[in-house]
Amino acid sequence: MGLALDEAATAKASGDVPVGAVVLDAAGGVLGLGVNRREADGDPTAHAEILALRAAAAAIGEWRLEGCTLVVTLEPCAMCAGAVVLSRVSRLVLGAWDPKAGAAGSVWDLVRDRRVNHRVEVVGGVREDECSRLLLDFFAEHRT
Repeated sequence: MGLALDEAATAKASGDVPVGAVVLDAAGGVLGLGVNRREADGDPTAHAEILALRAAAAAIGEWRLEGCTLVVTLEPCAMCAGAVVLSRVSRLVLGAWDPKAGAAGSVWDLVRDRRVNHRVEVVGGVREDECSRLLLDFFAEHRT
């Protein structure tokens, strides 16, 4: 989660919502990093999770990320949760829960829905205070 938090800090510096993500292989090696780049790229799909999943798939030359773990500072939205399921990630580790748009247990639970073809193990609340503080500080600065 420390590496994901470091990535999130770079998003904040570029004016994007500070969310960072890391994809790890089964041995814990880093396959892909991602940081929110919606503002920087003008791309509504440039969420940290999507970019980290793309980088990991490119690194291994395969879209199936079975055995991999996605670590992200904020609970994924519906788009990102869908990408997690479709990429066959085995485990999702998240920091802060998102009670407004979270799709890994808060508002929806897309990653563990029995109707989808792949379910993901979810480990939530990892370094939650640090992850939440980064987001709260960002939004406080942008609302004043």
